[in-house]
Amino acid sequence: MVTREIQEERVRHLNEERVRDGDYVLYWMQQAQRAEHNHALEYAVQQANELGQPLLVVFGLTDDYPSANSRHYAFMLEGLRDAQESLTRRGIKFVVQKGAPDEVALRLGENASMIVSDGAYLRPERSWRQRVAEEAGRRVVRVESNVVVPVELASDRRETAARTLRPKIRRHLDEYLVELLPTEIEKDSLDLRVEGGIDLSDIDAVLEGMSIDKSVEPLRRLYTGGLTAAKERLKEFIEKRLDGYAGHRNQPQTDHVSHMSKYLHFGHISPVYVALRIREASAPREDVETYLEELIVRRELTINFCFYTPDYDSFSCIPDWAKRTLREHQEDEREHLYMREELEGAHTHDPYWNAAMAEAIHTGYVHNHMRMYWGKKILEWSLSPEEAHETTLYLMDKYFLDGRDANTYANIAWVYGQHDRGFAERPVFGKVRYMSAGGLERKAEPKEYVEKVKRLSEE
Repeated sequence: MVTREIQEERVRHLNEERVRDGDYVLYWMQQAQRAEHNHALEYAVQQANELGQPLLVVFGLTDDYPSANSRHYAFMLEGLRDAQESLTRRGIKFVVQKGAPDEVALRLGENASMIVSDGAYLRPERSWRQRVAEEAGRRVVRVESNVVVPVELASDRRETAARTLRPKIRRHLDEYLVELLPTEIEKDSLDLRVEGGIDLSDIDAVLEGMSIDKSVEPLRRLYTGGLTAAKERLKEFIEKRLDGYAGHRNQPQTDHVSHMSKYLHFGHISPVYVALRIREASAPREDVETYLEELIVRRELTINFCFYTPDYDSFSCIPDWAKRTLREHQEDEREHLYMREELEGAHTHDPYWNAAMAEAIHTGYVHNHMRMYWGKKILEWSLSPEEAHETTLYLMDKYFLDGRDANTYANIAWVYGQHDRGFAERPVFGKVRYMSAGGLERKAEPKEYVEKVKRLSEE
């Protein structure tokens, strides 16, 4: 099924203001940084056509997004450049302006008839949209485009586990997992005069002019940001590694991963587009269904968690039973204790953990199964669960290209018992799930993983 229609449940009016007599419709692109399969963009195009106006797209580039550094910004800017090139071909002007995103949206919104924004799940993005809705003085609409099933439609509460969200997601898939065709813009906006746009032709120059943490290097030798690169990676994954995904997804020594998480984080590719391409692949059904479970149910469970949990990035969000059992065992003797600096330098006694940290530092990514082990060991080697949570968050946000994401926050919370159950009581962990090097060796080939990371680090 293909459509140009935007499902009604994706659209939320954020205020009671009316459409004004402006010069253009403004699409404030922030979360969905792409020019295709973007429900917010297509909704904005349709509104502009209905009003007989051009469409202006803007992105607010802030220096102070929490924990972001040159690694994240370089990848994001590559994606924005790709989006700008695509929008230009459609006759739509796209401007990236320096400044707080809400300030940029309000400034350019002064001459707009209405403002369209995309979906938001984390505190900074949601607070930006709330301020714009309150102060813009014209209609502000949010169109959810970075999930398959709109968050508030899927569930009106925080779900306890994948098993409770899965049936709620599945009952809507036929309606929402559909191809979105672009709507042709009727009024070209390329001649609109907008001051203060950033030239994206030289991303290094843009980075140089930003007051950001430059201690973590970009990863251009490994990844290029943007929809074009994302599509190429997805195509390669489907052709070469989707077959066998179900059996290898928990085998970190293999490379049966799609690397879509970083592109999904920045909104460079639509989860609907990814799911449709996976679903039509010729790979075995088990592999297809296993991947779709991860992409849709598991990913949207993490978004549900952050959307309905204001303190999603704090130890306070951990379930009461888990906090209680961890505190009961806080004074237990630990065989190994490491300071944050030792962990960040990958200087522990555990070669498997060191390899995971090295993979994060050198590639901006850690295989999902190793992420679980990596997080559990930080808990085991820290003086308190609160300290461990803070350290894990710091390391993920700093080095992972897909960090600072709903997946990040929910997966860290999982280490401490969120979306999980209690197990037999043991030292340090109490009833929270434990992971050991021996268990890793029984289920995978971590020595081969160590060698793989060594090769990647030397490239």
